[in-house]
Amino acid sequence: MKKLKLYSTIKSFALAFLLIGSFSCKNSVKKEAVSEENTNEIIENSTANFGGLALYTVRDDMGTDAKATLQAVADAGYKNIEAAGYADGNFYDMSPTDFKALLDELELSPISTHQATVTLENADAMMADVKAAGFEYFVIPIPPMGMFEYNQEKQSMGMNGTAVDLAKILDTLGEKASAVGLKLLYHNHDFEFIKNDSGESIIDYLLENCNANHVNFQMDLYWVTKAEADPIAYFEKYPGRFIIWHVKDMDSKGRFAPVGTGKIDFESILAKKELSGMKYYMVEQDKTFDGMKPLEVIKTSHEGLKKIGFK
Repeated sequence: MKKLKLYSTIKSFALAFLLIGSFSCKNSVKKEAVSEENTNEIIENSTANFGGLALYTVRDDMGTDAKATLQAVADAGYKNIEAAGYADGNFYDMSPTDFKALLDELELSPISTHQATVTLENADAMMADVKAAGFEYFVIPIPPMGMFEYNQEKQSMGMNGTAVDLAKILDTLGEKASAVGLKLLYHNHDFEFIKNDSGESIIDYLLENCNANHVNFQMDLYWVTKAEADPIAYFEKYPGRFIIWHVKDMDSKGRFAPVGTGKIDFESILAKKELSGMKYYMVEQDKTFDGMKPLEVIKTSHEGLKKIGFK
């Protein structure tokens, strides 16, 4: 399987049912032998998977063996996924319908997908593929159509063009998405929060001027924190606009970290879930450190979700 480029558009209830079935009238002897206390403990320990994972976290593993990686994602306790591996009409070298069938087989739900290569010209075909794969949210992960810029030397991101240009593109794409039953979101990094000479940031302009009927937002909590902005302040100013969150932590060095191991106050942010409009959240970790592997950190992050109170 070919290696996917950066941002290239790159449970179980069964056990519970089996346990319940084991206490049928045909097995009355076994039923008497199991105490109520033990039964409750078994049922409590067989809760369904929850939460979502952005597959960008495990992009290299997806490029090597997508099925085994997705199985590991499900085994780690996740229910939903966000794709980040679309190219040439395929998701991770699978047709949209084949990819959807694999997710169905593994009992994973396709919620959102990052589509960095979208243009006004290819949007219709791309959205048809996204729809066929079963996704609900079409996410613009960076300013599209050549507007995104990355400074390798400074390791910083930015944008060519203006917020006005970006807003017009997003509105057009949002209308296209709505027309085919998809919902368009824009995903932030830190540069969108930098204020210009007039005291306005790109993110504020988009929130003020994009048509909320067609364009909403995926808030990346790490990058908001990196920009020294306050997620809750944005929820209060623009309630209901942040439909999906990227949940990833920040360590003491400012690096990406597994959820629950860093300094981001997720409990306070989660308490404002309804105000924000959040319907889904996706764990993401762009890069791992200290010898940890992506398939290891997703387990740590899922345990962190439980402790914080995500469901």
